[in-house]
Amino acid sequence: MEGRKPVQGFQASRSKPGTLMKDPYKVLGVRRDASQAEIQKAYRELARKYHPDLHPNDKDAKKKFQEVQAAFEILNDPEKRELYDRYGSAFETMGRGGPSPGGSHTYTWTSGPEGFSGLEDIFEQFFGDRFGGGGAPGGLGDLFEQFRRSTGQARTASRSARGQDIKTEISIPFTTAILGGEQELRVRHGSGKVETIRLKIPPGIEEGKKLRLKGQGEPGPAGGKPGDLLITVHVEPHPCFQRRGKHLYVETPVSLGEAAAGAKIEIPTPRGPVSLRIPAGISSGKKLRIAGYGVPAHGNESAGDLYAEIQIVLPKDLSDSEVQMLRQIDQAHPQPKLRAHLRW
Repeated sequence: MEGRKPVQGFQASRSKPGTLMKDPYKVLGVRRDASQAEIQKAYRELARKYHPDLHPNDKDAKKKFQEVQAAFEILNDPEKRELYDRYGSAFETMGRGGPSPGGSHTYTWTSGPEGFSGLEDIFEQFFGDRFGGGGAPGGLGDLFEQFRRSTGQARTASRSARGQDIKTEISIPFTTAILGGEQELRVRHGSGKVETIRLKIPPGIEEGKKLRLKGQGEPGPAGGKPGDLLITVHVEPHPCFQRRGKHLYVETPVSLGEAAAGAKIEIPTPRGPVSLRIPAGISSGKKLRIAGYGVPAHGNESAGDLYAEIQIVLPKDLSDSEVQMLRQIDQAHPQPKLRAHLRW
């Protein structure tokens, strides 16, 4: 082998075993046979409970939030969940086919000044003159040529491969879902890096809708295009307003006198407070429509309406004489069929 240059940079390294982690089922408080819906519900509740924005000075809450995020990443991905169920906390060290008999190894090489001849030297050191371009067709030379071509094809395919998408969830206030706005979102990558982004929320977004941020997922292998970030949006309930399609509903309390005599009252809306006229003699449950004050118009959608549902509130601690007066009013204005529509 005189005159041959030594192979440069050829080495074998053993990959490190995965670190121990908490049981994701216990972290989320779900059974091992829990459905995806149960896992997602548990995650949303715990994420809201321990979110760092709600506990800025609580290190324990931040740690628990990270544990919840890590557990959800495993159990919300069917493939990762299957690997965890099979191998436990060491699942990250396992390939699709499980561990090799001698452990996991990674081999790398770098070629010398003559390009690919470094690997050729290794073959020749093992096989001597049987290796080389002068060998018989179908010999080791052909095998090496096939290997070189397949490696080049694999590299080309690797460069064109797209990175994995990242799936996550976010909870936004009811008002942001109606009017739109921005929301801060923390995204954990497969490398463990946590990235904070400002997410633009379009007006009128509904519960369960998904947002896609192109190129914000995992990086592509060997310079390939990165994946996307897929965000499922959850809308927090409002203490007063409800949404049905593009319309909004709000229970609006009025006094007995306002209901009897009529009145003008002020109620809040997404477009600011408005004055609402209460007609005299109105009953509880009556809905008054305020056109165009529901979910604002966006895209090809017209604006929704706001419905004020009247709730008559009796005064507290009525005196005996006042109660007797109300009874006299009932007797003077009998309503024999008041509950005739009720059915079981």
